[in-house]
Amino acid sequence: MNPFTYSRANDAQAAVSGVAATAQAKFLGGGTNLIDLMKMGVEHPSALIDINRLDLTKVEELPNNGGVRIGALVRNSDLAEHELIKSRYPVLSEALLSGASPQLRNLATTGGNLLQRTRCYYFYDPAFPMCNKRDPGSGCGALEGYNRVHAILGQSEQCIATHPSDMCVAMAALEAVVRVQGPKGERTIPFADFHRLPGDTPNVETNLQPNALITAVDLPPIPFATRSHYLKVRDRASYAFALVSVAAALELEGGKIKSARVALGGVAHKPWRASKAEQALSGKEPNEQAFQAAADAELAGAKGYKYNSFKIGLAKRALVQALTTVASLA
Repeated sequence: MNPFTYSRANDAQAAVSGVAATAQAKFLGGGTNLIDLMKMGVEHPSALIDINRLDLTKVEELPNNGGVRIGALVRNSDLAEHELIKSRYPVLSEALLSGASPQLRNLATTGGNLLQRTRCYYFYDPAFPMCNKRDPGSGCGALEGYNRVHAILGQSEQCIATHPSDMCVAMAALEAVVRVQGPKGERTIPFADFHRLPGDTPNVETNLQPNALITAVDLPPIPFATRSHYLKVRDRASYAFALVSVAAALELEGGKIKSARVALGGVAHKPWRASKAEQALSGKEPNEQAFQAAADAELAGAKGYKYNSFKIGLAKRALVQALTTVASLA
């Protein structure tokens, strides 16, 4: 691990100024991803600015519109068990409880969860020389390597890594909004625009500026989000990343689907909003035939590799199962 300086910020502006003043500086919240990457020699920050003293630990109703604001330092375990989340956005609570382990959820923060680096054996181990994330232009070792957990949607010849977060899949389906503060003040980023597909620059994973601080995430008021579910398919029952996951919510009216929110995890470089599936579901009766057609529409453009082609069929079956579960909810 390279040497670095450590300091604590007492307010958001001081934190932003501290990172802006030092090249290669990073914010430190729970540290559950960043510290691992530092130990592995993947991340090399010159300075860590500890933000745990900032007043960003509240979950509260938004005035006037019935939405909810989640502070960036709210721990995953606290968020999962918060009554506002459990009652209004059960898909988010379920997603959080399916992630990592209880010990990690007690440390991991909302803001840090958004900034998890994508998962790939070749990225996480510097012993592998080919990784366009660590060394742009060096190639992608996963393309011809062991790519069982890798992307089937939205990938490029430069990178086929997948985003690891469960929380972010639920937030993508809920159309969350990320609030950030930078040297020029505050701004908001729609969740769909926060993470990036790899394209030709897989080393750039989000549209967050390097010296900007996530302060909160806003969930819009979605009454039908009470009818929602998160399904995670993985190799073991706990402490494993998703091979495929589905966050789904349905609004039913007159025996038909009025609106649907669907997102997939474990299949792309970012949480994958399943817009084609949503469009295919609109106006249909909530039955297996409609769910299968939606799954086929969403996965029509999927591309598998030597070891992960099974994910295409798995994603279709998971999507049908998640929607079936949601449709059965009272």
